[in-house]
Amino acid sequence: MIYQSPYPPVTLTGESITERIFRGLKGDPDRVVLIDGPSGAEMTAGALADGIRRLAGGLRARGIGKGTVVALMAPNSPEYAVVFHGIAYAGATVTTINPTYTAPEVAHELADSGASLLITIPAFLATARAAAPEMEIVLIGEAEGVLPLASLMGDPLAAQVPIDAAKDVAVLPYSSGTTGLPKGVRLTHRNLVANVDQSLVVIGCNPGEWSVGFLPFFHIYGQTVLMNMHLAAGAGVVTMPRFDLELFLTLAAKHRTPTLFCAPPVAVALAKHPMVANFDLSGVERFFSGAAPLGGEIGDAVAARIGCLSVQGYGMTEMSPVSHATPRGQARQGSVGVTMPSTECRIVVDGRDAGPGEAGELWVRGPQVMAGYHNRPEATAATLTEDGWLKTGDLAEVDADGYVFIRDRLKELIKVKGFQVAPAEVEAALLTSPMVKDAAVKGVPDDEAGEVPIAFVVPAEGAEEAAIRAHLAACLAPYKLPRTITFLEAIPKSASGKILRRLLPDAG
Repeated sequence: MIYQSPYPPVTLTGESITERIFRGLKGDPDRVVLIDGPSGAEMTAGALADGIRRLAGGLRARGIGKGTVVALMAPNSPEYAVVFHGIAYAGATVTTINPTYTAPEVAHELADSGASLLITIPAFLATARAAAPEMEIVLIGEAEGVLPLASLMGDPLAAQVPIDAAKDVAVLPYSSGTTGLPKGVRLTHRNLVANVDQSLVVIGCNPGEWSVGFLPFFHIYGQTVLMNMHLAAGAGVVTMPRFDLELFLTLAAKHRTPTLFCAPPVAVALAKHPMVANFDLSGVERFFSGAAPLGGEIGDAVAARIGCLSVQGYGMTEMSPVSHATPRGQARQGSVGVTMPSTECRIVVDGRDAGPGEAGELWVRGPQVMAGYHNRPEATAATLTEDGWLKTGDLAEVDADGYVFIRDRLKELIKVKGFQVAPAEVEAALLTSPMVKDAAVKGVPDDEAGEVPIAFVVPAEGAEEAAIRAHLAACLAPYKLPRTITFLEAIPKSASGKILRRLLPDAG
């Protein structure tokens, strides 16, 4: 059974991703579209477009274009958009690097992607030099002996370097690498443009509205849904180089942002931190969570506290990233929404399509699905079928109205005496306790049961294990209860908010 989108298809224009955002920048060159949150520095639509064209011209003069990969390792700032789109407008590919990476991790991505130039900021210069001692480095900012970004600027490029939108790779982000080394994901201009237009239809973004962008632009969620969707819509983004709850709340209140685009760790903070009560968030219409599963109870707690709708979306780097989202003004507890325009999905169990109400692996097909993994033909073949279906590896089910519910990662399901336990379900139950600030659950081998769940908790002040266990016992079946509960100072997570279970101890 193939589930279709309730929306009509989007038009595949053949534009580059930069040509698409240029459409959103037209009309008023003096309109502010990007603001640096910490400093308040503003960038207008005209300045952004001019910077992109001049950087593209300078890159072209250096021979950088189709077939060239340029690495960008920087936190969110207005300049990030200039660099990202300057590279794309020149016809080259940008590989976006997590700025919290260590030198060996940076070195792996540089070598694997084939990057010939690295653009970063002064704070990461030492890491960049350690990772790539022979590579040319350019700084967004200044440091002695290193070329500044201004040195790359040239005569403005009048038009996009010709590209094949369906084939040419615009961006090469690297997947989170929860197993093995991270893999480069080949996303074409068509992938990115289609997903921006799909997101505008379902998630929605009105001209002139603002959003606070702390979700990192190097990650595909922040890159597509915040940076590119907002610029393409004629809207604006206030950038934050890293998440800081007080600054986030300050900016959201000041700019009366209608949507808070977040990840689950921020949902927990918004639901539980006392600081939230000090800010006027009456302009917020919805809290939108993505990048990792969010328990419905936490979403409801955020909605009740702020007075807004709590909604979710679903995606992955391999889908540019969005395949499902909750339509604006609608909410369904625990659901990641409906299928995006021009997109199909299936629920597959042991090679067959699941029946009504039956959970299985979510498969997705659409114009946002990646071209494949970079230099990984075996991994590509294992993930993409010959007829274009992407196997997500996530356990999901679909209700009678076409709303999709993500249950957990298939590989993370815990088998307890033949019963399946989803870590996300136990985590959601833990997070409803006032004694729990954050939580993670994993399975460990057990001679009798095969596997058992164990839990790791960031405790609130005065938390007691016995009280947490009593809370869980009222929420979950006995086989789902964790064998041990261990208190930690923090739960290890990726930049996008996913729990890194491989970094959790094997015993409580």
